[in-house]
Amino acid sequence: MSGTIRTKGGRGRLGSVLSGLTVAVGCVLFLGGFVWGAVLYRPFTVPTDSMTPTLDVNSRVLAERIDGAEVKRGDVVVFNDPLWSSSPMVKRVVAVGGDTVACCDAQGRLTVNGRAVDEPYLRPGMGGLTIASGQEFSVTVPEDSLFLLGDDRHTSLDSRTHLEEAGHGSVPRSTVVARVDAVVWPAKGLLDRPTGFAGLPGGVSRPGPFTTLLTVIVAGGALVFVGAAYGPVARLLNRRPGARGTGAREGAGV
Repeated sequence: MSGTIRTKGGRGRLGSVLSGLTVAVGCVLFLGGFVWGAVLYRPFTVPTDSMTPTLDVNSRVLAERIDGAEVKRGDVVVFNDPLWSSSPMVKRVVAVGGDTVACCDAQGRLTVNGRAVDEPYLRPGMGGLTIASGQEFSVTVPEDSLFLLGDDRHTSLDSRTHLEEAGHGSVPRSTVVARVDAVVWPAKGLLDRPTGFAGLPGGVSRPGPFTTLLTVIVAGGALVFVGAAYGPVARLLNRRPGARGTGAREGAGV
């Protein structure tokens, strides 16, 4: 009889140890994921409609902390330029230093270095017509600078508004503080990478670690739940009449 009791007790202790380890690992992943996210990302609220339909007014976004030197065409960036605004602004990079950006070609598209760029993310205008800009321009972007436009080209105050200023509407790369990686509210998830710029030198940026980060946090939370649930479930199973009967028969047999 004593042998049976030791076996059942050993199994219980092993289950408790494994349960504790599961909870510990889950806590590390869950909390570590949030800490990792706080290091890599900055949250922002989009205050205007200049980036619709990509980013709605009052959208909550996560922007990856990056150096301005990492920015590529098509990126949606957060930047601080006191000549534009005293607050952070969100726009899309359509050209980088050395590019000649112009609008529009015969189909109403933006061109970069003479190559037409398809921009499916633009907000259509009246009659459903989509054009890259209602204002014609042709600018060569200074080195280490960026030419920025909103996705709603009908309302956005962007590089076109500052064409007469030094730099022809461009902003220094050093003004960029982050690149928008995901929209968390409303929950749109990762931003699509704009394929229209993919054929230009340098290509487009790769998605940030948002998906990996979310997976780590969700996995950690699941492990904590499973580990914490082991004790109550084990006690519930041991209280079942069949479990008690089995214990009594095992003891009597010994």
